[in-house]
Amino acid sequence: MSSSEERKARSFVERHGLWDDAQFEAAASADKCIEERGLEVVRLSFPDQHGILRGKTVLANEAPAAMRNGCSITTTLLAKDTAHKTVFPVFTPGGGFGMAEMEGGGDFLMIADPTTFRVLPWAPRTGWALCDIYFANGKPVPFSTRHLYRRALERLAEAGFDYLAGLEVEFHVFKLEDARLAPADATWPGEAPQVSLLSQGYQYLTETRFDQIEPILEILRREVVSLGLPLRSVEIELGPSQCEFTFQPQVGLAPADTMMLFRSAVKQICRRHGYHATFMTRPKLENLMSSGWHLHQSLRERASSANALTPSDDDVLSPLGRHFLAGLLAHARAAAAFTTPTINGYKRYRGYSLAPDRVIWGCDNRGVMIRVLGGGRGDGATRLENRAGEPAANPYLYMASQIVTGLDGMERMLDSGPSADTPYEVTAPLLPKTLEEALGALRADTCLAAGFGKDFIDYYLHIKEAEIARYRSEVSEWEQREYFELF
Repeated sequence: MSSSEERKARSFVERHGLWDDAQFEAAASADKCIEERGLEVVRLSFPDQHGILRGKTVLANEAPAAMRNGCSITTTLLAKDTAHKTVFPVFTPGGGFGMAEMEGGGDFLMIADPTTFRVLPWAPRTGWALCDIYFANGKPVPFSTRHLYRRALERLAEAGFDYLAGLEVEFHVFKLEDARLAPADATWPGEAPQVSLLSQGYQYLTETRFDQIEPILEILRREVVSLGLPLRSVEIELGPSQCEFTFQPQVGLAPADTMMLFRSAVKQICRRHGYHATFMTRPKLENLMSSGWHLHQSLRERASSANALTPSDDDVLSPLGRHFLAGLLAHARAAAAFTTPTINGYKRYRGYSLAPDRVIWGCDNRGVMIRVLGGGRGDGATRLENRAGEPAANPYLYMASQIVTGLDGMERMLDSGPSADTPYEVTAPLLPKTLEEALGALRADTCLAAGFGKDFIDYYLHIKEAEIARYRSEVSEWEQREYFELF
């Protein structure tokens, strides 16, 4: 065999150097698991621009080759808004992206990250792997949010730090009464399902309310633990049919991958058992409370493994921690486009509501945007809790925004200012009131443009502005009530 023939015989991941040694070892373990456990299919999924898993299911005997040589999938998936409508002219030169690879509805390749391989406990004889996406020439697709987050992690590593994040995720679970599967309900997007409550709520953390919703929570707990996700607690929240799952801190890609799999798993498991789970911030149902995603984060020194935010004096943060915090605050209005990427999410930012409404920080205060937690001098658990995020956020973009803006604060040695002890009264910049306002701040933010790349920011703005245009074109119930009879 000639050298050129030998190169052709190698897999796509080998030719382009896409896996490290740990991934090759994980792939071999996945092959063995598929065979020994008698799996019949493997789902290959990638996280799209909205933090939704998309992909294909391959037969088990095809999975080893698909993981190494890729599974083709259409580029138009990256052109869709949250209604799954294509908002770029993909059949024009450049496809609306200015790239030949993105025109004509062609394909890119999903390449499995074998370290994410799992057996799904709720789906019979089914394996699963999270994928990265590449063009046929081996180059990463520039609109991949997992690639973008990886680049942010690499930049942080170059500065000498690893990123640690723990998840605190609120969401709603309802009894599914009507899935709305009549042909007339198959609109685009489809009609929302009809649901009923599992509890009336408003008895925060009482055992009786927890017991009312425990049957489905116990199913979710068992399945999430079976997936190997680092679940820490299961809690009942304040609102009706509302709960919270928290997770142990993880390093690097892992916490974002956990959020992706957790959300998808919860929705699938609930649906199979006759329930509907939603990570929408504020569902349009009477008496419900908004849900948030609080992101606990810290930096670990790569040389010593020490928590870089831990103070060595009587301050609440180290000097570096103060600079990182200041960066989060300086770019908070622009980063809101990533921490709160839906139109609905901005209905949560209300005063005196346990949700933030302005760009401030405080020590162990649940009314601020950034809550500083820790016991002071020498406390290795010192961390920053960003309370601005919504549970529907794309975790790769949410976490990348924290790294990019925090690094800016470190590099420019920004001052975080004093703690806000009266969070809803202190004078401070307000968080955006709408997604449109957040996008305006993002468009003007040079730090995020440099950190994410201007092309990605323009791409993201285009998609989100298309969603806003659709929203504006709808005649709301408020308008109908206000004007239809009066005029």
